[in-house]
Amino acid sequence: MVSRKTKLILAKIFSLFSVVRGYNIFVIVVAQYLASIYILAPQKRALDVVLDWRLFLIIFCSSLAIAAGYIINNFYDAEKDLINRPNKSKLDRLVSQTTKLRVYFFLNFLSVSIVSIVSIHAALFFSVYIFILWFYSHKLKKFPIIGNLTASFLVILPFFGILMYFKYFYSAIFVHAFFLYLLVLIREMIKDLENIKGDLANNYQTIPVRFGELATKVVVSILVFLSLFPTRFLIVEHQVGYMIYYFYLSIGVLVFFLVKLWFSKTTLQYHRLHIVLKLLILLGVFSIMLIDPEVVVNGKELFESL
Repeated sequence: MVSRKTKLILAKIFSLFSVVRGYNIFVIVVAQYLASIYILAPQKRALDVVLDWRLFLIIFCSSLAIAAGYIINNFYDAEKDLINRPNKSKLDRLVSQTTKLRVYFFLNFLSVSIVSIVSIHAALFFSVYIFILWFYSHKLKKFPIIGNLTASFLVILPFFGILMYFKYFYSAIFVHAFFLYLLVLIREMIKDLENIKGDLANNYQTIPVRFGELATKVVVSILVFLSLFPTRFLIVEHQVGYMIYYFYLSIGVLVFFLVKLWFSKTTLQYHRLHIVLKLLILLGVFSIMLIDPEVVVNGKELFESL
């Protein structure tokens, strides 16, 4: 029979896992490895990429830094989450604020220390990343537009770490990153609509709080329209193998999303739209495997010959 003390320890571990959003970190790790295998190093065997210890350290340390970022974000959002996510907030509060801060500093120290084995430049990159994560949670997220832009940038920034490692700078990669950035930015806007009560109560000057729901829907509509440009480029101008079907699907999903957005008014409806975007992003991660490696290699050789 499990003792009460053991149950409490297990509950706190589960609580900490909830705070760091381990499921999100897992998806990011998978995305980094898939991007490395199918996009950034397609000329190498998949096993060689997976067994690359330097790449492993970079991805591992990015996971530590992201986990620390979630902790400090949770630390500053404690009061807001009581309103927006009362059930999750109760679980998160099983771990004290002091413990969260200790784990936060430990993970950041561990991340920079380990990645310094790869290179001093990698350590500098992660130090800047960690600082931006803290500054966003402490200050920037309370401001309209700037907070959304920064949050979306922080999601894709770890991918630039592995991009610099492979030194593979190809235009299609940046277009793909821009498409992902727009999807994440749209999701951040929807989260603001979903969390408007907590943001208003805690004086978070998000776009819905500052300018209203109608203005937010207009901005989201513009972002959806902008996302069609990188989608068209990737479909028409750049060969992405069978992943082309994902981009066709994303167009249909975004059109459906936009129609539903203008008829949405409640927190539940905005939450459903948030889930739709999360699933679209998740599907995009696994769709990377549909890219034809030979196409990417040929594209790289063409790029290097220019």
